[in-house]
Amino acid sequence: MAMTVAASSSMAVMIPRVPSISARCSAVPYLPPRSFGRSSFTVPVKLLSGNGLHKVELMKTRASSSDETSIAIDTNELFTDLKEKWDGLENKSTVIIYGGGAIVAVWLSSIVVGAINSVPLLPKVMELVGLGYTGWFVYRYLLFKSSRKELAEDIDSLKKKIAGTE
Repeated sequence: MAMTVAASSSMAVMIPRVPSISARCSAVPYLPPRSFGRSSFTVPVKLLSGNGLHKVELMKTRASSSDETSIAIDTNELFTDLKEKWDGLENKSTVIIYGGGAIVAVWLSSIVVGAINSVPLLPKVMELVGLGYTGWFVYRYLLFKSSRKELAEDIDSLKKKIAGTE
């Protein structure tokens, strides 16, 4: 930016001169108008070369309805399968109670997590506890071959207890 100085007998005044700009200068990139035509979709991009801007097409695609590979879900089949499974249950009240209990448990846990998250320092402390426990678990069960075998045996015994085969 060029400055001119006007001198007076007792003080100097600095007057800024704005340089003239012949080229268009903008921090915002050129965005072409959107065209949602059914036949084709082009993306024009303007590139700066030696003398000026040139328009270049980067991508051109055509929409066609013959190549649709979307998976259609048959809702009637889904409802009939669910109805057959529901009719096959003996303890429907137990399933309803367990389902309702699961929904209430998820709701309560989200409330507890939200309350813990609102305490200023507690979320970072909980992250540190989680990282520490993860490190301990990796050291205890995953680092050595013998401990990995022990973990696999513990998981298998837990599966047997849950399935009721033990």
